[in-house]
Amino acid sequence: MRFTPCAFPCGYSLVYVTDPMLTRCGQIMAEVCDKFGATLTEFNGDTDHVHLLIHYPPTVQLSTLVNSLKGVSARYLRQEFPDHIQKYLWGNHFWSPSYFAASAGGAPLAIVAEYITNQQRPEPTKESDPATRHRALQNQLPPGPEGPRFL
Repeated sequence: MRFTPCAFPCGYSLVYVTDPMLTRCGQIMAEVCDKFGATLTEFNGDTDHVHLLIHYPPTVQLSTLVNSLKGVSARYLRQEFPDHIQKYLWGNHFWSPSYFAASAGGAPLAIVAEYITNQQRPEPTKESDPATRHRALQNQLPPGPEGPRFL
């Protein structure tokens, strides 16, 4: 069996993940891992990404497992939190097409698991809301060819 820490960013950093969504996402991803003969050892996240520690057999291709984790979780989260997600979804992509996966061979698994466990689940604030953050960034930009809101 192999241990791999992974991180999945939300699409375009505009999807705003809440604590109940993170909880449900962890449940969904644990079920997907189980179907692959893998184990979701640790799971946590923030408003715009999730961290996972996956224990999977060498017969499973990590890219296939990741694609299933992202696809199945996006489908269920869109079904179960449609009003919230629709406010932030851009381009119909819940997850970014990219992901991070690394070998955990150099660090003790307890350290990797502790890192994931200690990820903060911040309470929603005006500053962490992507829509507010985007407007604030636009207001800081100098006027461009189409005025101050050219993004």
